[in-house]
Amino acid sequence: MTDTPPRRPGRRGRPGYDLESLLAVAVELFNERGYDGTSMEDLSRKLGITKSAIYHHVRSKEELLRLAVNQGLDGLFAEVDALDAVEGKAIDKLEHLVRASVGVLVEQLPFVTLLLRVRGNSQVERDALARRREFDQIVTDLVSKAAADGDLRPDVDPATSARLLFGMVNSLVEWYRPRRGVGADALADAVATVAFDGLRIRADDAT
Repeated sequence: MTDTPPRRPGRRGRPGYDLESLLAVAVELFNERGYDGTSMEDLSRKLGITKSAIYHHVRSKEELLRLAVNQGLDGLFAEVDALDAVEGKAIDKLEHLVRASVGVLVEQLPFVTLLLRVRGNSQVERDALARRREFDQIVTDLVSKAAADGDLRPDVDPATSARLLFGMVNSLVEWYRPRRGVGADALADAVATVAFDGLRIRADDAT
């Protein structure tokens, strides 16, 4: 008599759709149709599962949005938390954060794309915008310190420099496609070269 292998616990909904994969499809649809233009019925049809199977994982479409934008934001703030371990001056930490943010964007491209499209139409979006402003202030403070150290041009407003830096990073969502042969490291090198060769004080400028 052979032993019968134990049965795995059943999974509600279509096999393979856990919260992570559900969220990935939801973000794809939000980016394609817009969050407001996407219904739970649309998501149900896209996934090929019932709405009740979706509600097994989340309570609402708004919760899907919250999880999605926080995934992008959490990636950025993890890099902020890592700055304490970065040796060097403010300029070194700033460049590290710019490079790391490019990496987050490449790794989390659909989530960051959605994050950059929120406009404050709900509490979830307003909370996301508040966290984005917090991140922007951290960048501005680094720019200010680097300028005070004499490593960045003092004639450019720090908040403007911060917006320009991350305006360039954020613009990647409009054209960057992972399959076109440019990896995250090469992309980060390009952004850092363009950004910091333009902002950094050269030896002949300091004389």
